[in-house]
Amino acid sequence: MVCLGNICRSPLAEGILKSKVDPSKIIVESAGTGGWHAGELPDPRSISIAQKYGLDITDQRGRKFSAYDFETYDYIFVMDNSNYRDVVQLAKDEIEKQKVQLILDEIFPGENVDVPDPYFGGEHGFENVYKMLDDACEKIAERL
Repeated sequence: MVCLGNICRSPLAEGILKSKVDPSKIIVESAGTGGWHAGELPDPRSISIAQKYGLDITDQRGRKFSAYDFETYDYIFVMDNSNYRDVVQLAKDEIEKQKVQLILDEIFPGENVDVPDPYFGGEHGFENVYKMLDDACEKIAERL
């Protein structure tokens, strides 16, 4: 799960998908295309909305996405088109590029819909993002 700073959207997506899959079979992690928040907890609003839905994401710490992640993960879900461009630039070949997809393609196939960044959107933005990610993660979990 990849977003810009790895404190809002991708930690939520990580927590949501982890709650829907068998952790002994599927590893879910998140990262940001930027490293400004490396080592930090998710945004308090992400933590709060996750808690509202029974998820604890306080064990997560921000980290920057790296080219090594292509070797580690089978799927790389990005939150928006900007993240997509940043991530595929690090891919060494077409096989790695094919691992990357917009997470909302799960519920809006082929429409290239972005998960809006809730950072400046207040509490309501986090609620909307949670619901979008929950729907997308449900589809991903069914497929996995």
